Amino acid sequence: FFIFNILDFQDHQITELKKFTKAAFSLDDILTTASTLKYTGAIKKVLDDELTNPSEAFVRFFAAKIFDGRLTKPVVEQFTPIVKEARKQFINERINERLTSALSAEDPQDVEVIQGEVAGDTNSQEKSGIITTEEEIEGFHVVKAILRQIVDVSRITMRDTKSYCGILLDDNNRKPICRLHFNHSQKYLGVFSQKTEERIAIDSVDDLYKYSEQMKNAVKDYEKE
Repeated sequence: FFIFNILDFQDHQITELKKFTKAAFSLDDILTTASTLKYTGAIKKVLDDELTNPSEAFVRFFAAKIFDGRLTKPVVEQFTPIVKEARKQFINERINERLTSALSAEDPQDVEVIQGEVAGDTNSQEKSGIITTEEEIEGFHVVKAILRQIVDVSRITMRDTKSYCGILLDDNNRKPICRLHFNHSQKYLGVFSQKTEERIAIDSVDDLYKYSEQMKNAVKDYEKE
């Protein structure tokens, strides 16, 4: 009913783990926790399935709240892609809210330094032929938001080149976290495993969140060195 991965865990799991220590151990509490975690996990699984591929009952639940007519099968089929799109927008908006909140909590002086490092001098950019775009800057902040749980964000740096925008740990070329290939109409994210890059086609900067684990694993690998 409870699995704790020491290499990949969340804060709330630490709270549950503390219940198993000698000082805090209580059989009644453990049994209650077991029951709660069992059903919590099951509900999360149902939610994941419904959010990925909404069932007819799930679609009907939302459609009934906003549609005054009869929910015939064609109407439900019409609402199915609408529910999917609403789910996608809702999650993206919540992610952006958390990102904005996380960035606003940073030291303003640090933000100014980062902006200076990222934006640089316009003339020097023009001379070098390297232009750091708004999407690259946004992507840099997204990566920082993803990794702030496991590493001091001051160690995450951005180094732009003509062909890609690299995001590094400790400003070290030997510690690439990811690469943003945003210079063409089709965007690609480069993620690293054993320092080997894998390019993944993405549609928007928000898609970076889908590959959070790959970025975290890259940082964890460097920390072991």
